[in-house]
Amino acid sequence: MVKTKNEYINREISWLHFNARVLQESADKKVPLIDRLRFLGIFSNNLDEFFKVRYATVKRIVDAGKTGKSVLGGERAKDLLEEITKIVIAQQARSLEIFNEIEKELKEENIFIIDENEVNDSQAEFIRDYFFHKVNQELMTIILNDLTEFPLLKDTAAYLAVKIVMKNGSGERKHNRYALIEIPKGIDRFVVLPKEGDKNYIIILDDLIRFCLDSVFTMFEFESISAHMIKITRDAELDIDNDLSKSFIEKISSSVEHRKISDPVRFVYDKNIDKDTLQFLKEKMDIMGTDSVIPGGRYHNRRDYMGFPSLGRYDLMYDKIDPLPVKGLSMEGSLLEMIAHKDYMIYAPYHTFSYITKFLREAALDPKVRTILITVYRLANDSQIASSLINAVKNGKHVTVQIELQARFDEQANIEYANQLQAEGINLIFGVPGLKVHSKICMIEREEAEGIKRYGFISTGNFNESTAKIYTDYTLFTAHQGILKDMSKVFGFFETNYKINKYKHLIVSPHYTKSTFIKLIDREIVNAKAGREAYIKIKMNSLTSYKMVDKLYEASRAGVKIQMVVRGICCLIPGVPGMSENIEAISIVDKFLEHPRLFIFGNNGDPKIYISSADWMTRNLDFRVEVGCPIYDPEIKQELLDTFEISWKDNLKARVFSEKQDNAYRQRAKGEPELRSQFELYHYYQKKLES
Repeated sequence: MVKTKNEYINREISWLHFNARVLQESADKKVPLIDRLRFLGIFSNNLDEFFKVRYATVKRIVDAGKTGKSVLGGERAKDLLEEITKIVIAQQARSLEIFNEIEKELKEENIFIIDENEVNDSQAEFIRDYFFHKVNQELMTIILNDLTEFPLLKDTAAYLAVKIVMKNGSGERKHNRYALIEIPKGIDRFVVLPKEGDKNYIIILDDLIRFCLDSVFTMFEFESISAHMIKITRDAELDIDNDLSKSFIEKISSSVEHRKISDPVRFVYDKNIDKDTLQFLKEKMDIMGTDSVIPGGRYHNRRDYMGFPSLGRYDLMYDKIDPLPVKGLSMEGSLLEMIAHKDYMIYAPYHTFSYITKFLREAALDPKVRTILITVYRLANDSQIASSLINAVKNGKHVTVQIELQARFDEQANIEYANQLQAEGINLIFGVPGLKVHSKICMIEREEAEGIKRYGFISTGNFNESTAKIYTDYTLFTAHQGILKDMSKVFGFFETNYKINKYKHLIVSPHYTKSTFIKLIDREIVNAKAGREAYIKIKMNSLTSYKMVDKLYEASRAGVKIQMVVRGICCLIPGVPGMSENIEAISIVDKFLEHPRLFIFGNNGDPKIYISSADWMTRNLDFRVEVGCPIYDPEIKQELLDTFEISWKDNLKARVFSEKQDNAYRQRAKGEPELRSQFELYHYYQKKLES
């Protein structure tokens, strides 16, 4: 085997390259202007979560005095922190350049984002009125000089660090006072000012507060006053105590509360802040050398740009698509009756998510339905799923919900849902000790003439009406009794997890996912060595398991042709002679967030196809309950082959993975027509309805 410099790409570095692809979307002039600004918000939000979780994990390794080389792909943790900081500083600088470009283009569209120095007289009157009626009473303002202990800063908030240069008193030496103002979260970050002719004006809340600083500090006689943005990011790992007297909900609630005071891992500041102000803050906050200190722009929490106002300028945003029906699956008749005769696949957001809520509503009302079992990882804020389950209980059904309280950043929401569902009489299961439940499954049991019959669905994504509009995911509806018998065993495992079940159809983590996929790869290796057609086609979010990467390298060396569409992290290096020359890999970042997990194995001309909730990450393979499902219906198998092929042929939004890690766009061959896979997939399903 020919060795490259490294056999793997470090997962943290690969993730940063994924976020760079999001940043590319904000720079792409083919993307509608307001959506480009929203991609900047997504980039910023992603980066916040990265520091809360991944950077914090590496920092913990450093703080423990370990190198971490065995878990970091050969990199030393301390070196990795430095490399991350260097990349992030460069990306932040690029994001500011892009924002300035977008701002100029917005001006050409008569949309002006003004700051406190650009306010005219009529706007000043509106701003002061807005400040006193909506903002002033919401401000949390802290004078810092005389405090013995620095106040606890929230990692979800942004702050204005205020420097007040006091006037000289009689014989007194001029001195500074410092203060912090927390930007209120309950007020829109973007304040739309009165329109002037065809011109739209917006002032960011930060600048509106800056404009009114004199009104905040009227008690001081000052010579000058200035304010610059800062924010911190805290370690978001949950440390769960072992107090046996506490319920699991209490333990998670306590851990979420403790997260608010966890160690800071990143400190970002406006690069134009006065040196004495910055030094004062760093000393008071005890910012350490291992913390990532990053000079930034004038505004932080740019994730708020995800909610930039439309101003009625729908020409500057992506057209909304109308989700399509699935051919042959009517919303008017009984879904259970239709599913009894045939499997159906929905591919959101191209298809309507309403089939899932319709399924649960029908089950809630059907007198023959006795039991509903479902896993919950993330729910929408006002969830129709939860409402349907409560409705079912009120109709006398026995409803069991496995709810994952440790769903990252949704812990508090899931705790609230758990309390609500439990209060309504729903039987709750809180998972398996040491394992997150990440599977997306639902099953009902219905009493029919021949006995109890099961119906259900298995998905690659969460049962969340909100994210289903922007995440692409497969959901299989089935009455296949073998698959559903296996699903019943999964729910049994949640309650009696000392017992390891055997499954005839489903691929279940943590016991069988890795070993099953390795066997499927081995079969392709055997076929390739025997001179038979051998290929693997994979679509997933992330590939970080070195065990699976090594197996794919082995398959490549045996001659198996491997095509991979990986949205996010990819630790595998494709196209290296002697190691991975038969592997090609692309990433698609576009209007929708690519989320499905699809696995296709050539199997000597009789493809084996699976959808799954699991990526090929160590956590999904070994430390979570995940469910993968075989596809047996010939029409659906062909559909999945077709949809993979459409994604694979993307030549507008596909970036090529390579040793260079440069996020290069795939180049079109001469004469090759443009193909944007997400748009083409919608047309594909439109055509299916017409055929």
